[in-house]
Amino acid sequence: MNTQRLIQCIQNFDKANVLVIGDIIADHYIWGKVERISPEAPVPIVDVQKEGYMLGGAGNVTNNILSLDGKVRICGVVGHDEMGRWITHSLRSNGIDTGGIVVEDGRPTSKKTRVVAHSQHVVRFDHESRGEISTQAQDIILEYIRTHIKDTGIIVISDYAKGVVTSHLVKGVLEIAMENNLSVLVDPKLKHFNYYTGATIITPNTNEAATASGIKIVDEESLHQAGEILLKQSGATAILITRGEHGMSLFERNGNVFHVPSVARDVFDVTGAGDTVVSTLALSIAAEAGFPDASIIANYAAGIVVGIVGTATVKREQLINTLVNSKQ
Repeated sequence: MNTQRLIQCIQNFDKANVLVIGDIIADHYIWGKVERISPEAPVPIVDVQKEGYMLGGAGNVTNNILSLDGKVRICGVVGHDEMGRWITHSLRSNGIDTGGIVVEDGRPTSKKTRVVAHSQHVVRFDHESRGEISTQAQDIILEYIRTHIKDTGIIVISDYAKGVVTSHLVKGVLEIAMENNLSVLVDPKLKHFNYYTGATIITPNTNEAATASGIKIVDEESLHQAGEILLKQSGATAILITRGEHGMSLFERNGNVFHVPSVARDVFDVTGAGDTVVSTLALSIAAEAGFPDASIIANYAAGIVVGIVGTATVKREQLINTLVNSKQ
């Protein structure tokens, strides 16, 4: 690992422009403590101490890019409701253009409510619609992308299967990217794997990679088989399989295979870790890092956020310091 080269790449994050497309979610957190069990049912009673909201899904990808000093635009859909207005306001407050956000009547804004007590995730409940967004909304997003493609360095598709990422939309995005010689990075959802054919790099987790390839991943041999099958199926330049406590494995079309061991010291909460990987990977590629170096940087960023309870982001200096300290 060439630490100085990695640091130089991170220092160039402020020159990178990322366009994020996907499902924007409001992450609602309720924090409290548990001291007794309900007399009505065998469930804990959470004494609520505080609550708050954060941008989740594609919104968290955007937050991570901003935190790392990158430049970002976002495309997605919200409902004509309080949560939709909150998301739009939050993006504008961060200086992000909301011209790529479509408000769709009759569709609720996606919201995940998590109850956390004593740093433990107790329960989650969701408000959402998983049906596809309208064709009109898809076309508005594609037109926004065409308008701003010239000042884009890389495209990220953040698929949470909430209806924004459709076959028609992905096809249009890939066509625009090809016309402009841009990389497309996809954070996938299993049921949409056939949408991503022709993307540059796809980042499934182990379970997604196993199911999509039809290979049960139990050892290094089966991992390699799954990686090769996914490369062939998707036509991607690279597949990065995120493997939790086992780190990541990068499979490139040129035959290179690169394993990145986990650097996380403590794992308290994996919420949003995938968004951090995608954000850091995209910035690194836009800053002209090769896929192996980009994977190493993303792995270090993920190692930071899993040590924090709740949806978290990484600062650029924090990432650089972690890299420096890892060599001491």
